Amino acid sequence: MVVLRHERQFLLMKRNRPPHVGKYVPVGGKLDPFEDPYSAAIRETFEETGWKVDKLTYAGVLVETSPVDYNWQCHIYLADVPLLPPPPCDEGDLSWIAFDYIPTIPTPPTDWILYQYLMRRQPFAFNAIYDAELNLTGMWEEIEGVRVWGGREGVRDRSL
Repeated sequence: MVVLRHERQFLLMKRNRPPHVGKYVPVGGKLDPFEDPYSAAIRETFEETGWKVDKLTYAGVLVETSPVDYNWQCHIYLADVPLLPPPPCDEGDLSWIAFDYIPTIPTPPTDWILYQYLMRRQPFAFNAIYDAELNLTGMWEEIEGVRVWGGREGVRDRSL
């Protein structure tokens, strides 16, 4: 996943395909055979925007697990880019969204926390747990060892 940022705005895609149909997400996709995450991030950015990014900063990882067929490991990269008109994309509509406006639009439940860490340039290793109906039940940031969503945020005890 590549978060394209210009100052306090993010280029996000309102997806027209599963997962997350109708929600705003960063560009990105799956690894091709024998492809490393950095190369995939460069390729996916070009495929979905037509933009060649030459410098990505590794921001962290998001692991999402559930008892059903929804288990992902996402390497998150950040690219600071010029403010250009959003290009057309087959997978959804791209729009520049101001950071402060993100909580008002439909996004996956993990993403607002992710954007806050990116704005602080704070590395992260997120672990998000979903139930069988794909409701987020808890999210932890593993570097600091704190719960960041669900229950009592900031608590270090994983048993809560």
